[in-house]
Parts: sequence; structure tokens; C-alpha cells
Amino acid sequence: MKQFQAYLIFLRLFRESYLFALQAIVVNKVRTILSLLGITIGIFCVISVFTVFDSMEAAIRKSIASLGSNVLYVQKWPWSMGSDYPWWKYYQRPEATLEDLREIEKRSSLAAYTAFFAQVNKTVKYRSNYVENVGILGVSFDFDKVWNFEIANGRYFSANEAASGRPIAIIGSDIATGLFPYQEAIGQKIKIFGRNIEIVGVIKKEGEDFFGNSNDKAVYLPVNYFKTLVNLKEMGTTIAVKASPMVSNAELKDELTGIMRSIRKIKPSAEDNFAINETDIIAKGFDSLFGVIAMVGWIIGGFSLLVGGFGIANIMFVSVKERTGIIGIQKALGAKNYFILLQFLFEAIFLSIIGGIVGLLIILIMTLIVSNTTSFHLILTQGNIILGVGVSAIIGLISGIIPAFTASRLDPVEAMRTSM
Repeated sequence: MKQFQAYLIFLRLFRESYLFALQAIVVNKVRTILSLLGITIGIFCVISVFTVFDSMEAAIRKSIASLGSNVLYVQKWPWSMGSDYPWWKYYQRPEATLEDLREIEKRSSLAAYTAFFAQVNKTVKYRSNYVENVGILGVSFDFDKVWNFEIANGRYFSANEAASGRPIAIIGSDIATGLFPYQEAIGQKIKIFGRNIEIVGVIKKEGEDFFGNSNDKAVYLPVNYFKTLVNLKEMGTTIAVKASPMVSNAELKDELTGIMRSIRKIKPSAEDNFAINETDIIAKGFDSLFGVIAMVGWIIGGFSLLVGGFGIANIMFVSVKERTGIIGIQKALGAKNYFILLQFLFEAIFLSIIGGIVGLLIILIMTLIVSNTTSFHLILTQGNIILGVGVSAIIGLISGIIPAFTASRLDPVEAMRTSM
């Protein structure tokens, strides 16, 4: 029973402590606003950097995921870059060929689908309408199994059309809108390379990814027709290989390495004359960039938080001096040291948290403005909100602990005498 009564007394004192703190904050409005400013700027700097960072990371990872996390790309050039990138060695390598594709299809037991593609930029015309700098891709039949996109109108190539190299095309939504603003695109014939090519499908509108890539501005042709228009040996080509279910990228990469070395008759001691790339390489490259951005954010915001913390500590010392007489009276009436300590500690923490919340509200307004006026989607995540409030509380706790401890150790007689 005594323990329960002691617990109730503690809760009552705890409640009175934060009520005293709130009263002090409300009464001293100018001081409160000045104290908040440093923390507000600090939290704004740190969390705004993290908000932009998280939004960029989400956009980049979404763009990378669209390439396929379980897809490997057999190419001439490796994706990994660096200051010591030996481009002169890779320059002599041969491009991936359709013969390589057919051999991989025959020999691979771990691949679910394989596809070949190459791209060139050209102008696409329909009567007096035209769209410039369009990505024209020659693709093999299984390309739609490896590269994700959805046909909105029409259909994909049939196996016979792909094998025979019929002059047919699947176009992006922007191409359809640009060339056929007032009529149906399916069945119409567009001109590319001066040839008439029939449209059999229109891709559903997607929008651009973080890297500026989009199927909206692409035209897909069967590669067997595409190679009659261009010289594939003079172009950058790619073989995309999608792993079967339950097959890891490492296992598929090992198999592809063996197959490609066999196809190209590379001696055991000789280096590979091809690269097998995967999206993980891009993700790792951006991870290091994100780490630097996060560090810069903490450094910039850290100085503001430090200044804000000193500001709160200074205000709390002034508050203790102003209320020395009240502290003396409270202690003379039996107030415990922890009651006085909590009273000032709560005030410091409340000041800091309010400053942090103001900073977060400014960031929220900023995200709404940017998201509604630009194509970049900013998101203030729950994690960043918790981080902002948590950092604010910690700064308040650290800044207020010494002034609060000083106030709690005051002698009641000396405190009342000082106020007279």
C-alpha cells in the first residue's frame, strides 16, 4: 500500500513538473521562439537532406528494379567504373551477337528466358507528323519476358513474325500521341529508315524513371527485321538472361561465364572478352554515394543543432537564475530535488521538441510543394519524423541536464535570500 501511495505521489510530482515547464514556455514567448530557432534550423537541415536522400534512393531503386533483379546482361562493356577503368582493354572486345544468344538458349539449364536487343536513335514519321530522337530497338521474341512492360492496345509479336522478320512495330504511348493525335495507331504504317512499318501494339504509358529511361518514347522492332536496316556489328548489343525460379544470380553468372568462354573458345589462362552485368553493381555504386550525402547532411545539420543546443542551455541557465526564489520556496515547502530537476529538464526537452516539430512542418510543406510542382516525388517518411523528434529530444536532454541539475542542488535558504 505504501509503495502504491509513493508511486501516486511520484506521478503527481511528475505531472506538476511538466505543467510548470509548459507554463514557463508559454509565459516567456520571445525567449521560447529564440530558443526554438536553432533547433528548427538544425532539424530542417538534417531531415531535409535525409528526405531528399530517401526519395532519391526510392526512385533509383525503383528504376534499378525495373531492369530486373534476377536478370543478367551479357555485354561488351562492364558497368563497374572507377578512376582506373581500363577502357582500352574493353574497347577491343567483340559485341554480343545473335549467334551467342542461340548458343546460350541451347546450353543454359538455369535460364528461364533470354533476349537480344540493340538500339539506335532515329526520327519516326507518319505523313506530316514526326517525332525526333526516338529509341528504335531491335528485340528478339522473348524480350517481353525479360523486360517489363504492358501492352495497352494491340498485341506483341508472334513467334513466326519475330522469326521471319516482318516489318511490324510496337510503339510507346508518347510516339502514338505524337503521330496519331486524332486516330487509332494500330494498323497504321510509320516510316523509319525510309521504310514503311506496320504498328501492331501500343505500350501502356509509364513515365520516365530516375535515369530518364521510358518505354513511352521507344519503338520495338523484331530483331530479324531490325538487322536488315542496321549493321549490328557496329552497335552496342546486349543479351539479357533471366534466371529460373530458385536460381541465384551467382549460379547463373557462373554458368553463363562457362558458356560464353566455350562459345568464344577462350583458353583457360586467358581473360574473359565479355562482361556479365547485374543491377546489383549499380545499387552498390549508389550506396557509396548515399553514404556521402548522409554524412554531409549530418555535418551541415550538426553545426546548427550544436548552436541550437547551446542556445537552449543558455536560456535554461537564465531561467534558473530568474526563478531562483521560486525554487527556494518550492524546496522550503518540501519539494524534492528530482522535482526541481524534472521541472527544468522537461522545459528544455519541450523547447527542443517544439523546435524540431516546427522544422518537420517546414519540410512537410516543402515536400508538398515540390511533389505538386515537379515530376520529382518527395516523401517525408515516418522514420525521418521519428528521427527528427528523437534527435530534438536528445538535444534538449543534453542541453538541459546541467542547468536542471544546478537548480535541483540549490540551497532553499540561499535561494530565497538571493531573490530578495
